[in-house]
Amino acid sequence: MRFDQQTLDLFDRRREVDVEALRPDGRPIRVPIWIVVAGGEAYVRSWLGDRGRWYQAAVDRPEEVTLHVGKRAFPVRVVPALDEVSIERCSTALERKYPGNPATPDMVRADVLGTTLRVEPRDDAPPTDRAAA
Repeated sequence: MRFDQQTLDLFDRRREVDVEALRPDGRPIRVPIWIVVAGGEAYVRSWLGDRGRWYQAAVDRPEEVTLHVGKRAFPVRVVPALDEVSIERCSTALERKYPGNPATPDMVRADVLGTTLRVEPRDDAPPTDRAAA
């Protein structure tokens, strides 16, 4: 399942989104991360590699991840995107979206490429608006 174009455009316009995932004990972890859109898909990556706590939690419970964008919450699933095309799309999109940012080179280092995740909507849970909740 893919996001509609309106949602992809929203992700593409945002400098950061908050990712929320559940730790093994069920407590949430929520941190700001970068998100990019390429080839009609949304991608995220951990600049700490597989040591990133949000990344570990998301991979452990890939169906229990939420992206927070402003007042909207998007229940998502994360899927490892380790094929060459996805990794290159994500890296190119990161360099294009965040040119000149001192963190950008860290996001395209060889040792973090293996943390590339495709973000997909969960069909069992539509986005919510906190203002309406």
